[in-house]
Amino acid sequence: MPHPPFDLAAAARQTMLDQGFQPDFHPAVDQQMAALRAQSTLPAAPNLQDLRHLLWSSIDNDSSRDLDQIEVAERLPSVGVTKGGIRVLIAIADVDSDVPANSPIDLHAAIETTSVYTGVRTFPMLPEALSTGLTSLNEASDRLAIVTDFTVAPDGTISSGTVYRALVRNQAQLTYNGVGPWLEGTAPAPAKVVASPALQAQLKLQDEAARLLLDERHRMGALSLDRAEAEAVLSDGHVTGINTRQKNRATELIENFMVAANGVMARTLKAAGVSSIARVVRTPERWPRIVTLAAQYGTTLPATPDSGALNQFLLARKAADPDHYADISLAIVKLMGPGEYVLARPSDPTLGHFALATLDYTHSTAPNRRFADTVTQRLIKAAIAKTPPPYSDPQLDAISKNCTLKEDAARKVERIMNKRIAAVALQPRIGQTFPAVVTGVTPKGTFVRITNPIAEGILIHPEGVDVGDKLQVKLVSADPQRGYLDFAR
Repeated sequence: MPHPPFDLAAAARQTMLDQGFQPDFHPAVDQQMAALRAQSTLPAAPNLQDLRHLLWSSIDNDSSRDLDQIEVAERLPSVGVTKGGIRVLIAIADVDSDVPANSPIDLHAAIETTSVYTGVRTFPMLPEALSTGLTSLNEASDRLAIVTDFTVAPDGTISSGTVYRALVRNQAQLTYNGVGPWLEGTAPAPAKVVASPALQAQLKLQDEAARLLLDERHRMGALSLDRAEAEAVLSDGHVTGINTRQKNRATELIENFMVAANGVMARTLKAAGVSSIARVVRTPERWPRIVTLAAQYGTTLPATPDSGALNQFLLARKAADPDHYADISLAIVKLMGPGEYVLARPSDPTLGHFALATLDYTHSTAPNRRFADTVTQRLIKAAIAKTPPPYSDPQLDAISKNCTLKEDAARKVERIMNKRIAAVALQPRIGQTFPAVVTGVTPKGTFVRITNPIAEGILIHPEGVDVGDKLQVKLVSADPQRGYLDFAR
């Protein structure tokens, strides 16, 4: 007998409410949006560089409409024996110009702090008419932006980092699935790229810069993590399956550019003597378990946490067993623990970002969907203008704590909804057997993750297993309402 349909969209909204979010906008937000729509010109902005002539492009998911960043690069000439590097410019949507601090939209964003993606419905931090329209770096649209401008040397190091305001124009909206396989040589170029030899050369230059950055990040000890992510397949609003979304050359390009831009932003604010919001991942408390996990593969890690040694282990596993590398990545991510936002005063010792092997790091590249990035944007604009910071240290501390709290809540919403989506998709497969990896051992239970399709559930009778262990499991029940998948060994 077929199962009755389960209303995933209604469940997503209720889960948002249960986790402390307010998915509906206040009427004052609608009034502010009406005033914004009535604007016929861009907001006034001082000291703008007009960079609309550059061959900017964006690369994002197929469905993305809230475009936060666009990129362009140029090769610098060699001078004497010094080989020229690659100049990279990353423009970030100037959300603050349309959303003043303490306006109704800003007050809503300050409470929610993040957009939440549930697989069946997105709950945006900002009204979609704003984040996918007025402040999105849409193709063929003039937009205000904050530009992070830096040089990538031939050895992958970054120099000459500056941040300034500009007027930009996205010349080509592209996708990871279109650009990635082309850069890898496994598929033809997308139509927009085929039509423009200049764009082809531009993207290959960006890819070259990104590979230099990645190699240097690995030399510094940044972790090479490659998590496969589940993506619901929808038809008329109903889940018909689950696909796996994985990294490719284009996602790596953007990831490396964003890491570089966030580092430049953090160092620029620190050099200006400005307090800011740092993004940190602390030294893993469960390092001994990471050591044990590596030992199962014949690798001896140091007794004290060492990101460089851990990354060498990860790269070796990726080369030896690429098909199961996502399982190892997931186990390491779980054992490291989540990132957090903290107040960073210029005189404070830096906590650093263990996974990225960097000391100074912030979030600045996604102001359409993360409030911390909008706050960073306001801080850098004040620093550029040499005006007092718009936030006090106690305010930044409170914002940091709330952003961390809501990010944790958003992960919980997404995790619950992923389980519900998986339960709907897997109900017809009860009784089947799947390879799995243990992803968590908590007082509430032991969790395992299957990979085809990607789904996580509770392991019944989990005696003697720990994070990272591989098992064969059988699906014994699927409950969409509770989001439960139960597996037996």
